[in-house]
Amino acid sequence: MKELLKQSLGIDCAMDEHVASFSVMTGEFEIVHRATLTFKNTKSGFEKLNKWIQHQHPIQSLVIVMEATGVYHEQLACFLTDRNYYVSVILPNKAKYFAKTLDLKTVNDKIASQSLAIMGLEKKLSKWEKPSELLNKIRQLTRERDQIVNERTQIKCQLHAEKSGAWANASSIKRMNQRIKILDKQEAEIKNEIAELVKKDAELARKIKLVSTIKGVGLLTAATVIAETNGFRTVRNKKQLVSYAGLDVMQHTSGISINKKSKISKHGNKYLRKCLHLPALSAIKSSKNQKELFVRLVSRHGIKMKAAVAVQRKLLVLIYTIWKTETPYDPNYEVKKSRNELGQPRRATLKELA
Repeated sequence: MKELLKQSLGIDCAMDEHVASFSVMTGEFEIVHRATLTFKNTKSGFEKLNKWIQHQHPIQSLVIVMEATGVYHEQLACFLTDRNYYVSVILPNKAKYFAKTLDLKTVNDKIASQSLAIMGLEKKLSKWEKPSELLNKIRQLTRERDQIVNERTQIKCQLHAEKSGAWANASSIKRMNQRIKILDKQEAEIKNEIAELVKKDAELARKIKLVSTIKGVGLLTAATVIAETNGFRTVRNKKQLVSYAGLDVMQHTSGISINKKSKISKHGNKYLRKCLHLPALSAIKSSKNQKELFVRLVSRHGIKMKAAVAVQRKLLVLIYTIWKTETPYDPNYEVKKSRNELGQPRRATLKELA
């Protein structure tokens, strides 16, 4: 029997059923697909999968890889994590780009699961952590509020168009106003629920209060960022966080013929980007540091939206830093640091070392 270096299980998730492919990497670095299983997206189906995995004689290095398919992967991911499996949940765009490197001519559920299994064998993937039940509830509420705000904005646009028309319908206008009032009431209820959930956890309430010391960041923004990142549990550094939010800058240049404009990737959590938009605009008006950053960038390239995105990125990093260090926001931190008033040894410059 050939020596096994690694084992991987790729799972293609869907609403009703999942497809799992069990693959191994031998001592000669050869990848072999051993078996495939289709099972229901139910607890009995999960138990069937668990028994099937044990039948494959898993070794300690077994990695289970699944794609973040809406919410349909969450129950299975929690089930496997509770049984001490190494589970990695990857973003759909990463799975898509990796599959392109395999030069696949056919794409179906089985092929997709095998592609994920190969990814688990060839890549070093980070371990997925089960989200906090409290933060998961807050995340559901903040996303529900986002849907309500979108719906209300759409109705307001329709209302404006109806009022501006030559033959405005009074009954239609009345119903639109009624729907707007209902949505206003539901949004207020959600905000109260979020505030009550935060109050229930003293530690969470304390840290969110610290985060809210940043100008432009309130309870709702802080709660959204913390919930969407699961309390920054899997965030290793600021660069990874910015990339997860899709606020990382993409550059496309090659030789002298290709020189496209830089832009943010948007390959990340859209809720993070969206919740930081209005706080960034508020911070530009109320915070001296953010205003200086905004003005400096606008004077450089003249694009206000690009500068506003930079402020969003700055706010996200500040939230992360304050959450980790558990210290309130100090607008004069950079000044104190440059003057060496923080009590830390100053690094020698290159000129001093020469």
